[in-house]
Order: sequence, then C-alpha cells, then structure tokens
Amino acid sequence: MTLLAHDRYCDEIAHQVGLLRDLVTSGADLSATVPSCPDWSLEELVRHVGGALRWVELLVRTRAAEDIPEERVPLSGGPAERGDAVALDAWLAETGEMLVGTLREAGPDTRVWAWAGIPDSGFWARRMTHELVIHRADAALAAGLPFDVAPEVAADAIDEWLQLVEFAQRTEPDDPANELRGLGRSIHLHATDTGPSLNAEWLVELTEDVLVWRRGHARATVVLRGPLTAVLLAFYRRLPLDGPEVEVLGERELLEFWLERASFG
Repeated sequence: MTLLAHDRYCDEIAHQVGLLRDLVTSGADLSATVPSCPDWSLEELVRHVGGALRWVELLVRTRAAEDIPEERVPLSGGPAERGDAVALDAWLAETGEMLVGTLREAGPDTRVWAWAGIPDSGFWARRMTHELVIHRADAALAAGLPFDVAPEVAADAIDEWLQLVEFAQRTEPDDPANELRGLGRSIHLHATDTGPSLNAEWLVELTEDVLVWRRGHARATVVLRGPLTAVLLAFYRRLPLDGPEVEVLGERELLEFWLERASFG
C-alpha cells in the first residue's frame, strides 16, 4: 500500500470540487433528499462539504495545535440565501481554491492537529480528497447522475477507510468497530475491472486484536466483488449489497455486520 503524492491529493481536491460545482449548477434540485444521508438535502450536503473544507483550511493555515470549533471558521455555513445555486457555486469555488492553495503551501509534512493520530498536513490532504469523493457520490445519487472516480483514488479511499476503522479500534473503546474483534473470520474485496498493477484486492482479517488487512488475493469468509467504484461505494454503504453493481459470495451476514459497525469520528 502506497499513499498518493501530496500534489496528487491537491489536484484531486481541485478536481472533485470542480465536479461538485458542476452538479450544483446542473439544475439539480437543491432541496432533494440525499438517499445515502437522508437527514440532509442536496444543498445541506454541499454546505457540509464546503464547511469541512474551510475548517481544514483554517487548521492547516494556522498550524493548529488543537481542534478549532466550527463556529470559529469564517463562512463555514455557506451563503446566507438558501436555494441560490449561483452563490453556492461561487462559495464552493472560493473554498476549494483556499484549501488547495493552503495545502500546496504547507506541503505534506507540516505539523497540524488531526483526530486520527497523524498530525500533519498530508493527513488532511488525503482525508479531504476522500471526504469529497464520497460526498460527491452522495450528491450524484441525490441528483440521479452517474458517478465515477479514478481507480487509484478509489483504491486509496478503501485503504484509508480500513486504516481509520483500525484506528477507531485502537483508540476508542466504545466505538462499535470493537464489536468486530475476535470473530476469527475475514472479508475479501475484489475489483473486477482493474489491471494487476493497481492490485485492487484486499483481505481484512477480524482478529482478537485490531483488524489486520493487506492488499492481495486470498480466500475469505465473505467476498465483495464488482467494478472498483461499485466496491468502494458498497463498502462505504452508498450502494446496496443486493444491487446489480456488486456480488457477495460466502457469509453475507459477516459483511453486513461489518457495514453496521465500521465507522469513525
């Protein structure tokens, strides 16, 4: 498993912000409920994403040594007028430019507070890349539009998710992810549309201690297979396991148990 380069994350943040802006200005109904985040409308989702980006920009720019409350982030909630796609688009554009500029200036190794035990700006470049990828998928679902993502970004998003679940097991005794300990079983993720150079397969072993995972092909208790983008979205609970995009082989109940309990933050 190899992280993407810092500049690649910065490029991807700019790209994902641009795609989200295209969706905002596409004529999509901003009041539509987001199926994968039913407490939010499409506009609320976009405001959440923009607020998260501005929060991280402030953390990195100020080299924060501790968390910064959301209320201290300037304009974190977006434009005052609801339903104004033009204003929302302009705010999102400014937000993306601010964050990318700050991350590029900081580079990957600047010390910054972070909640996952990796206190540097590189953590935030990676985290915001995948925050954008998954929430853009949410937005596409709400707008009824297709979604795709570069294979190397999708694979890295799965890597990061596994690392975050493992971090939750190590540091949060009350986190539901700890219910995954001691099962003595395993999960295999298998992308069917990528070449061997990407190695887009994963084995996740649910041990007595924290989970153990690696890239590669292996037999497992349950297998989730399909195109890489579909595997990513199913693993993030954005696509149903019984949909046409993915196939589940073996003990489906184990995968469902994982999806109910694997979380962070």
